[in-house]
Amino acid sequence: MRIALLLILLVPYRTDAKMNIITSKQDIQVGDELLLLCKAGGEAEITWQKNSEEIDVEMITKVDESSSKLIIKSTTVEDAGRYTCLCEFDSGHTDNVQTEIYVYEGPSFETTPTYHEFLEGTDGAVPCRVSGQPAVAVRWIYSTEAMSSHGKNVQLLPDHTLVIGKVKRQDAGTFICQAQISGRPIFKQLSISVVVNAPPTVHLKEEVKKVIAGPETNVSLLCLVDGQPKPNITWNMPALHDPTHHKFNSDRSQLTLRSVVRDDHGEYICTATNKIGDSSATILLHVFEAPEVFLSVEQQNVTVGESVTLACNVSGFPQPDLHWINKCNGRTLDSSSGRIRVVGGVLVIDEIAPSDGGLYSCMAVGIIGNASRDVAIHTQPGPPPYLSVSSGPASILFSLKALPISGGTPITNFVLQWRQNAAEQWQEVTVPAADTLAVTSLMPYTLYTVRLAALNAAGRGEFSDANTVRTQGIRGEPDSPVLLCDEMKVGGNSFFMPLKHTDDGGTPLLHYNLRYREDRDGALWKEKKLSSNTDSITLVDLTFSSDYQLEVIAVNANGSSLPATFNFTIAEKPVRSSMTKGSVVGIVMVIFLVIFFVVDATCCYRNRCGLLMSIAVKLFGQKVPGLKEGEEGTNGEVKMNGMSTPRGDRHHTGVQTLPSKEGSTLKEVTSDKASLTKHEKTQSDRNLQMHEGNI
Repeated sequence: MRIALLLILLVPYRTDAKMNIITSKQDIQVGDELLLLCKAGGEAEITWQKNSEEIDVEMITKVDESSSKLIIKSTTVEDAGRYTCLCEFDSGHTDNVQTEIYVYEGPSFETTPTYHEFLEGTDGAVPCRVSGQPAVAVRWIYSTEAMSSHGKNVQLLPDHTLVIGKVKRQDAGTFICQAQISGRPIFKQLSISVVVNAPPTVHLKEEVKKVIAGPETNVSLLCLVDGQPKPNITWNMPALHDPTHHKFNSDRSQLTLRSVVRDDHGEYICTATNKIGDSSATILLHVFEAPEVFLSVEQQNVTVGESVTLACNVSGFPQPDLHWINKCNGRTLDSSSGRIRVVGGVLVIDEIAPSDGGLYSCMAVGIIGNASRDVAIHTQPGPPPYLSVSSGPASILFSLKALPISGGTPITNFVLQWRQNAAEQWQEVTVPAADTLAVTSLMPYTLYTVRLAALNAAGRGEFSDANTVRTQGIRGEPDSPVLLCDEMKVGGNSFFMPLKHTDDGGTPLLHYNLRYREDRDGALWKEKKLSSNTDSITLVDLTFSSDYQLEVIAVNANGSSLPATFNFTIAEKPVRSSMTKGSVVGIVMVIFLVIFFVVDATCCYRNRCGLLMSIAVKLFGQKVPGLKEGEEGTNGEVKMNGMSTPRGDRHHTGVQTLPSKEGSTLKEVTSDKASLTKHEKTQSDRNLQMHEGNI
């Protein structure tokens, strides 16, 4: 078959004059057959040489006139060399062609072991025994990397042994010993497994674990184990444990305790074992029991003045302390004597009062937490404090500034009682606490005695002190209007305030009566009538620097409301920093008039002249009161210039002689005017005095 193959390969070269040696492979293993085919490219005499020496003709076979083959049945290392095909053509031309043949043996790993185990921390030697011809080169490969880059702890000995210094866990794996015929692509490799053993070690995430027992409590104990080969894990547990609620994972490195109970507390020992040795570690599990509180009752209804006893028990691990607390005021009840006391965990309250009602808490205080439960003590409410009553049209209204002491449960109603005299039975009505506390449909203008008591789930409390009040008549007057004081405005001597409409008493408002005055003695009220749809009050031209009183009354067909009152102040008039031209002219005129009247008055009284004198004569005639020249005698005579004239009756007609300025006698003046009566004279004197006073 090989010869046939070579002949097939020779076909394309029959017309080619180029020489060629054809071989199936260049590298021949010892013992294999070597076949060389020389093709001359034409008719020629063909001979073979090896390393320039003639080859035995027994190994040479002529194929045809232009081809020859060389066959070596079983090659040896010595058969390696340079083979030459020499051709002498018929034309006398000679030519040759050469090829190099390599013969090798191996490589072989002989008895090299393929598995090694080393103890972590020791030196490990991995031999690789290799043989082969010609020389063999050896290379170590760890996984996909050459050992030259594996690390400083690796060393190669001349006999190709790999030495790993102080073997580590990461040095374990597959090592490959690769052998190659020097200079040729002929190699072979052997995989060697290296295992690094390590004694077991146990690492605990928590050496002490604390949990609280309970049906919902699960706890996991983790035992982290290391070693090679992988260690087996075993657990030693407390004697009282219940294995039915214990669970392990697949390698038993995690122990889970479900629904932890008090008996699960104790030491849990985790042990790891392999062929190198064993190791153990202990986890201490503390199981606490949460504090719990147990009460004899959760609610107790007690009548005021009676005693109450409340028992409480607490449990837990460690044992918690017991305390009673009044949740209404936050006080701890720790006294063992007195009206309110705690004896052996029992709360005792003697002669209970309304203020004792409310929530009380029994508390268990432990090192891992607290627990408490409440008990409610309900008793009747206390008497209403700060009660006031007022009358309405055939009704009485109760007002509470503060609610009574509730007695530990909310006040739901109030009991209102009334009667006209002590001989009568009390009449009563129960009113919800959220409603208006009022008694209606009473007799108008009637004196009643009333009282009030609070009511809760425990019963009716003590009544308030009795109050006496007289009802009013049934009226339909409107309510007082509302003055919106917050929106009041005062500007200069003007005043503005919004007015809000109120209840018209069932009959439409007719109008509002407004009146105001200055807040001083003797000031008069000024009144205005405002329409029923008025929504504001406006006052103008008020007096500066004055306080004012204001009253507004709503009026309907049935009457008027009580007045809504308000006081306000008008500030001082602003002072201008400079006078105008008109102010200056006014001041000058006032000064001129003052001087004029002073001069004219002096002229009138001294010389009987001037404007005032003329006015006096016109008013009083010749007799001007207060002048020096006119004196009245003791006999009713009037002396004029030293002369006496008797007083005539009312219809007397007389002639008077008046002196002139020069002292000469004036002409007689006849007056037919009747003399003044005493009343007329008195009135005239008053007028003149008033005139003088004005001047």
